[in-house]
This record gives sequence, C-alpha cells and structure tokens, in this order.
Amino acid sequence: MNLDAKVPFLDLTTPHVELEDEFVSIFRSILRTSRFVGGEVIEEFEQEFAQFCGVRHCVGVGSGTDALRFALVAAGLQPGDTVITVPNTFIATTEAISQAGGYPDFVDIDERTYCMDPRKLKEYLETRCRMEPSTGKLVNRRTCRPVTAILPVHLYGQMADMEAILDYARQYKLFVIEDACQAHGAECFINNRWHRAGSLGLAGAFSFYPGKNLGAFGEAGAVTTHDPFLANRVRMLRDHGQREKYHHEMEGYNGRLDAIQAGVLFTKLRYLADWNEKRRRIARRYDELLRSVPNIVRPYESPRNKAVYHLYVVRAKNRYELQAHLTESDVGTQIHYPRPLHLQRAYSALGCKEGDFPVTEKVAAEILSLPMYPHLEFHQVERVTREVLTWTLKRRSETNNLPATPAMLPGVLSNPARIDN
Repeated sequence: MNLDAKVPFLDLTTPHVELEDEFVSIFRSILRTSRFVGGEVIEEFEQEFAQFCGVRHCVGVGSGTDALRFALVAAGLQPGDTVITVPNTFIATTEAISQAGGYPDFVDIDERTYCMDPRKLKEYLETRCRMEPSTGKLVNRRTCRPVTAILPVHLYGQMADMEAILDYARQYKLFVIEDACQAHGAECFINNRWHRAGSLGLAGAFSFYPGKNLGAFGEAGAVTTHDPFLANRVRMLRDHGQREKYHHEMEGYNGRLDAIQAGVLFTKLRYLADWNEKRRRIARRYDELLRSVPNIVRPYESPRNKAVYHLYVVRAKNRYELQAHLTESDVGTQIHYPRPLHLQRAYSALGCKEGDFPVTEKVAAEILSLPMYPHLEFHQVERVTREVLTWTLKRRSETNNLPATPAMLPGVLSNPARIDN
C-alpha cells in the first residue's frame, strides 16, 4: 500500500473492468438482435428503475436535460410560465426550463444542505407573488408572469426538504418536478415512511451521465412518475411526438434512450444500492477524520434524509489555495459550482446582481469537492484528509507565526496504521 499514491477525483475504470463480462454479454445480445433503438432492453430497465424509485412509470430518455425538459412540457408548462428553482446548480436545470418555454426564477438555498431553502420559497410566494382574482392563478408581481411550478434540486446526493416544498406547492396550486440528477437512491422521511428521490413530485428527472451514482457509457436520462398520462406524453416527446410510427400527435424531439445505454444501466442498477452504501461509509469516514480539522466545513446530512453522496463537498475560506495544495499533492478535486447561475452571462437578461442570493454566493466561493466514488479505499480517504489538515495547519502556523509539526495532527490522523477498511 502506497500512502503517497495519487488519489483521483473519480475512478470510472475499476467498476467497469469488474463488470466487463456482463457488459460484453449485453453488447453481444444487442448486436445479435440489432434492436439499437427501442425494444425489450429499454423496457426492462425502465421497469426495474421505476421499481427502484418506488414509482409506477419510468421513461428512458437521451439525457438528464431531456428528462427535465420533457417532464416540464408533459406537466403542462405554458410559454412564459415561471418555474421557481435555485441558482446553486448546473445550468441544465435552468436550460430545461427555458427550452420548455418557461421562465426561471430563483430562491436562495439552505446554507447547511445547499438545497432549496423552504423559508425563502415561502417568502417568495408570500411577498413576490399575488393571486390574480380573474384567473385564480399565482402571478409574480415584478414580471407579471404566471407562477406554475417549483423545481427543487437534490444536490450532491441529498434531497431537498420535500415535505415543506410539497406543502407550499399544494397551498399555491403549483406542480413540482424533482431535479434528481445527482440523487439516485437518495431518500427522505415523510408521513412515517421513507421515499426515494423522483417519487414525490409530479415527476422526477434523472441523469445517467457516466460520473453519476448510476452512470451510462455516454449520455442517458429518465423521467419517473406515478402519472400514466404524463409518462405517455414523455414517451411521445422523446420520439418526435409519435404514439405509433409515423402517427404524430404533437411536435416532439429526438430524445430516446438507446439500447446499449439501457443495457449498461440495467446491469449496473443491480449494484447501485451497494455502491450507494459504500459512498455513505466513505462519507462517514471523511466526517470522522475531518471533524477536528480547523476551518473546514463538512457536509451536513439532515436526520430525515439518507444522502447518497454523489459528491463529498467541503467548504474552506481560501478554497483555491486548498485546491492548489491538493493538486500539488496528487489529490484530485473539482468545484461544483464556482459561479452561481444568477451571475452567469447566459442569464443577464433576468436582471440579477451580486447580493441577490447571499447564501448561494457565500457557498459558491468556498465549496470544494473531494474524491468520492464507491471504490475509494479508506487509506485514500486518510491521505486526502491528511493533506487537507496539512494545508490548514500550514495556514494557521503562517498566520500565527508558529511551526506546523506532526504533533499537531489530531487523533487518528497522527497514526496512519489505525486506518483500515
């Protein structure tokens, strides 16, 4: 065991090599049938993923962005309708809203979970909107646009506070689409039982980009729902609006899930629960080792949530300095996401400015994603953590003009032999 070996941010090779024979078998089966688009492989995956999420229907599509866009269109979003979401997310969330004809508007996030803050949602609905007497619809006071939907993002593998969000949605007659693209298998506790991501809103949208907890060998996605009407509309939207070949009920898209990706996902789905549990164990180990590291904010997991740690995200005031130190030490990192959407040039027309969403802006300046994947070994976690601690002690010693010595290493970090699997 080389305790100084490079720790990559993500390892996609190891699980794929382990499952190589299963993938090859799937490929051979598809080659022999030549059912590359549509067919039993896709239907089998859809059935299994629907069961995994606890919903009646799953519709495979070409990407997570397709899933979000098709779900919004199928739910009845009208041109110009406002969809409430958060600025701390990947741009696909808001691209899907715009491409579906909607208008994205933001509320700030909870500083602990990094997901939509229900208190800010309540404030938005109560102070920035009014009920239109003639239509009974909610309207944004500033834009005069109807407000019809909420799109919470289950970020980094943890679900947003769906109980509160759904309560406000019912109160104001809004529909909810879950952005579950980073939350395959995440759960929250509502009404005395656990619910998986993608099962609580009118629909859920998933991405199977290769680096996700459940990843394909390219682009892929899915919409989950209990609603058969919405599922049927998504099926038509993904396939040029066809209910049957050459009979088009509407204009649609070319957004189908291909058979090879479905076969890969079907194979990997059997391992997802185990991989998620490994991520949780790795996260607990990170938590244990980082607990005594100064000036580092660890992820917060709500007691009513079971996060699946798509990412393990810490916060540090001098984030770029820490990232540079880790890079020099052969530890891979990334930032998810360095610039909030409301400050992106792509959304300058929304008229947002710095200070509009202070929690998002504060978090975006501090977050750093550490290595996280199911095959990450505990000794690698220890190496990452030691480097984080080395950096924090170095900064503290420089600030206070004190030497950083091994004796300053707290607890288990001062004795690598105590780290095991």
